[in-house]
Amino acid sequence: MSEWKELKIEEFCEVVGGGTPSTKEDSYYGGDISWITPRDLTNHKNRFISRGERNITELGLKNSSARILPKNSILLTSRAPIGYLAIAENEVCTNQGFKSLIVDAAKADYNFVYYLIKSNVEIIKGLGTGTTFAEISGSVVKGLKFTIPDLHTQTAIAEILSSLDDKIELNNKINQELENLAQTLFKQWFIDFEFPNENGKPYKSSGGEMVESELGEIPKGWEVERLGDHLYIKGRIGWKGLKKTEYLKESEGYSIVNGSDFLNEQIDYNTCGWIPKNRYEDSPEIQLKQNDILITKDGTIGKLAFVNKLEHPTSVASGIFVVRANSKNVSTYFCWSFFKSSYFQNLVKSRIDGSVIPHLYQKDFVEMFIPLPSSTLLEEFESQAKSIFELVFKNKEESKALSKLRDTILPKLISGELEVSQTQITA
Repeated sequence: MSEWKELKIEEFCEVVGGGTPSTKEDSYYGGDISWITPRDLTNHKNRFISRGERNITELGLKNSSARILPKNSILLTSRAPIGYLAIAENEVCTNQGFKSLIVDAAKADYNFVYYLIKSNVEIIKGLGTGTTFAEISGSVVKGLKFTIPDLHTQTAIAEILSSLDDKIELNNKINQELENLAQTLFKQWFIDFEFPNENGKPYKSSGGEMVESELGEIPKGWEVERLGDHLYIKGRIGWKGLKKTEYLKESEGYSIVNGSDFLNEQIDYNTCGWIPKNRYEDSPEIQLKQNDILITKDGTIGKLAFVNKLEHPTSVASGIFVVRANSKNVSTYFCWSFFKSSYFQNLVKSRIDGSVIPHLYQKDFVEMFIPLPSSTLLEEFESQAKSIFELVFKNKEESKALSKLRDTILPKLISGELEVSQTQITA
């Protein structure tokens, strides 16, 4: 059995802050040095990060308190907000919103340290101080105490957890490629009108006949159609949505979804609230069905979730539209591809109302128009898109199960409650 010792972070890591070159000096930006800010980690899903939105120059580095961090450093945001976490895939530097850890390889495994911090991130957040926004200082990070095992055991623990994250990240990569493929196909066929003609050639560039419409030129035989004639589009009506503070604490088996409960374009049932049965039954028009599409209509408009699987009878809060195909001419995966397209997002932007809180009204949504071809072409697209998205959703379900397993065993492995010899993982 391995020996576990209580150590301060500073005993096995060097804690390093960051800096920001003057934004008034153009020569400090646009260089070859990766410069990471907390914003770069906002939607970052993987453990490793190689670069941020902006790079800085050698001159910018020299004229700031930023410092080059070696590969495999642990990047921990220390403010706005506290607790974003990543591993440097290569040499990087950060702004002052980080307290990064350069791991002493003779004393600790950098992957283990990453999971150690991840497992204790809520405790670390609680150590933040400040009136404007919470922040943790370098001295606080240096003084954090953890009980850790010997280096060999650290590496073994990290390998178990990394095997799960490796599979999750591979699924994410595959899904991104699959979704790019589906979007490329949708754009070619329904935006650029380069669907296969009777000879298998791209329609428009091969001289296919185009005709004028209220939306501009469209292929001959296509029709401009109103969304409301082909889609079921409903938001909450009949009673005011519950505030989160009013949700049931104990489950009656009926979930309610807010936009904040969308995770990776699916419903995250871990964050959903519960509502009474009578509240669910009061609004049958927004009781979710499999293959429904959810679209946020308040605040951040156009955020999407696909109802691939219903874990409980589920309704939606007032800030969400429930959308489903309800005609033979428009199918589920065509709708999903359409809503993910830049064409739809631009339509939404043109119809947003409200200067304080942006809002998309149902009457404006149903009155959107799109060009539609014959049912034959739509059926052909649906067949190809369905095979793509079924694999995407299968990968997402697998990743969800792997994430749950990782999050279950992470604190147990890190604390020594679960020994490496007791853990068997097949990822």
